[in-house]
Amino acid sequence: MMIHEITKDAGKYKARKRVGRGTGSGGKRAGRGQKGASSRSGYAAKQAFEGGQMPYFRRLRKFGFSNFKFASRFWIVNLRAIAQHPDFAKGGDVNADSLIKAGLIRDLSRDLKILGDLGDQKLSVKLNVNAARVSDKARKLITDSGGSVVESGTRRDFVRGVDRNSDDRTPKKLTKKLNRKSKARKPVASGDEGEGAEDAKKKGK
Repeated sequence: MMIHEITKDAGKYKARKRVGRGTGSGGKRAGRGQKGASSRSGYAAKQAFEGGQMPYFRRLRKFGFSNFKFASRFWIVNLRAIAQHPDFAKGGDVNADSLIKAGLIRDLSRDLKILGDLGDQKLSVKLNVNAARVSDKARKLITDSGGSVVESGTRRDFVRGVDRNSDDRTPKKLTKKLNRKSKARKPVASGDEGEGAEDAKKKGK
């Protein structure tokens, strides 16, 4: 008889290790270690759990679609800055080019917006303003002093069909979202309501 013939069936009927039955049976901790969350019943580790450190998926940068680049950004200029500037001391045309020349805005990368903060001053010169947006207060101050205001609007205004120079500034080109909001329930006429009530009574009978 050879040794490989003896050991061929050795361990074939080995009994299962009975864990958690004391040190003599192969370990009193049942293979769970000494204390800690994983030693308790009901413990379930998340797939991306990394021992408490910042998980890998949270260390990666976010990417995908964002509305950030579609936001309307303006160069904002107050009437006070225009009135105090020597280039407009006698009035004149106020537009992006003239404000760049005066050093009040940087470039044409953004739309121009005029606000009506004058502080303690009064607008006594005639200004012909041409900007993407002009606040209602600024418009009133400019027109009261004999000037004029023309709002060219932004890309958003063009898409929505908003005329910034008219009194009615409601969007004329309704997008899907605006269209959903505008669809209200049509009021039921009194005659139709009566007929419906009669039909309901007949069905009930």
